[in-house]
Amino acid sequence: MATTSYDWTAHHALVRPDKEAVWDVRTDRRWTYAQFDARVEQVATVLQRDFGVNVADRVAVYAQNTAEIFEVQFACWKLGAIFVPLNWRLAGPELEYIAQDCTPKVLIHESGFTEAARALAAAAGIDRRLVWDGAVDGSQGGGTGAEPDSAAPYEEALASVSRADFVRADATHDTPLTVMYTSGTTGRPKGAIITHGMTFWTAVNQLEFFRTGPDMVNLAILPLFHTGGLNVFANPAFHWGGRNVVVHTFDPAAALALLDDAEVGITHFLGVPAHWLFMSQSPGFAQATLSTAVGMGVGGSPTPVELIRTWLTKGVVLQQAFGMTETSPIVMSQTREDAVSTIGAAGMAALHNTCRIVDETGGDVARGEIGELWVKGPNITPGYWNHPQATADAITDGWLHTGDAARQDEAGNYSIVDRWKDMYISGGENVYPAEVENVIYQVPGVAECAVIGVPDERWVEVGRAVIVRAPGSELDEAAVLRHCVAQLARFKVPKSVVFIDELPHNATGKILKRELRDHHGA
Repeated sequence: MATTSYDWTAHHALVRPDKEAVWDVRTDRRWTYAQFDARVEQVATVLQRDFGVNVADRVAVYAQNTAEIFEVQFACWKLGAIFVPLNWRLAGPELEYIAQDCTPKVLIHESGFTEAARALAAAAGIDRRLVWDGAVDGSQGGGTGAEPDSAAPYEEALASVSRADFVRADATHDTPLTVMYTSGTTGRPKGAIITHGMTFWTAVNQLEFFRTGPDMVNLAILPLFHTGGLNVFANPAFHWGGRNVVVHTFDPAAALALLDDAEVGITHFLGVPAHWLFMSQSPGFAQATLSTAVGMGVGGSPTPVELIRTWLTKGVVLQQAFGMTETSPIVMSQTREDAVSTIGAAGMAALHNTCRIVDETGGDVARGEIGELWVKGPNITPGYWNHPQATADAITDGWLHTGDAARQDEAGNYSIVDRWKDMYISGGENVYPAEVENVIYQVPGVAECAVIGVPDERWVEVGRAVIVRAPGSELDEAAVLRHCVAQLARFKVPKSVVFIDELPHNATGKILKRELRDHHGA
């Protein structure tokens, strides 16, 4: 029998109604659990009554971090609908592909994205939109377009609900809750299905490593369209009845000030290495005491040892962890103690999943040898939305192929030593070269191209396009980059272009990217 998915916000509204659940820093709005759950039920009523959203319908959200994103997610939870947070950093064509793939019944967005949302809705055939205002004064605006916006105002819609009146769904742990799009090696984003059960088990898995619980106060800075932002540690805070402090965008000095404010009392925060680096370079770092830190996570890309040591001088232990969108995301992590004694490792497998390291045939390698990391457990995606072949390719007998090369030492600690595939990570965001290459091939004068990741002091890695010009072409770097800027999210745009006479190939015609990295990766 399938396990029932219980209603987290309704539970806490009964058990701890007066406890603060959310503080939206930008607008200085604060909701207790009773207020928060009441608003979630209003959103659920509006979505079902006015927009016809029911079980398995998709609800897309296009906004920077704000408390309303959580309201929509938990409204979908109550309705059995599917929450689709859109990456606002993506270019228009990328968003259009995603919307056409998941076919949302409604698009909810903040007013600052009104023009882009109109275009997206038109391209994807989305008839209905709901808009909330990004203004600090909280007034409901009509967007930034030249024409009056036809989207329904979010706060007005909630105010129209005299009492919650919706049909609550009987969801289980197997019910899809979120479809979160992640770039794929085929050059197109894939929607990883995240179930209610995955969201529950990742909250449980974090307890052992990061000491989460009802007293936790999470600083939600990572984008909520990202699995790290949504599910480490924001949703776990809601699961345990903790508190979320939501920040619209990352500013190093402001973030450091919040972490250092004992009255705010931030206990948990997950950042990519760039977040921790920029905060350590802020003027206030020398005086910061950071007395309330409990679980400080770092992930998304390899963390420089010196950065970990810099934060240790302030008494802050950066716990390295490994995860993926498809694993919701925690697979392994260090404890606070291991983070000091085994700097550089990714830690041990979480209690409620298991790991293997395999060779190219799928057989287990010996302890200490390098192979591909496979993961299995209740926190693993059942597959990709509308992509059965991609699901079959990625999962074997319940084992998810992570695509990352790893080793395990005799003590049981795992280390991620390289990418099994060609993906690189820039500023904490995964970039798949095939997607960028597909865009570069649209440029006239490109005969052949390959994209590799190269080291960068600011972003850890950035892209470099290696191109063979077509005969007679006078294509230059500026033209390639202009085209990429128009078609790709900024973090995917290569930082440099190199022109060569011929790309190296093996006997079957495959481009040898290892040789490109050796010769053009510095």
